[in-house]
Amino acid sequence: MTTLSLADAKAHLSALVARVSGQHERVYVTVHGKPSAVLVATEDLESLEETIEILADADTMRRLHTSDAELARGEVETREELDAAMRRRLGSGR
Repeated sequence: MTTLSLADAKAHLSALVARVSGQHERVYVTVHGKPSAVLVATEDLESLEETIEILADADTMRRLHTSDAELARGEVETREELDAAMRRRLGSGR
């Protein structure tokens, strides 16, 4: 994590953008010594937004908790079972 004043961020914006996008580093920008903005890679922001969307969806969270409980009980499908299910599915679509 890096913290820079707005003036420093402006002076080095091209390098900061390259660093943020290439190294997934966050750069905090201050105005009058107070944090005001953060530079983050687009990919990182999209990932954060997707995570927030999932966490906000009660049905999705319920399904995730159900899946976790099934895994904890050992209720899993083998690769062979999944392959057979896919073959059946593909075969029925013809």
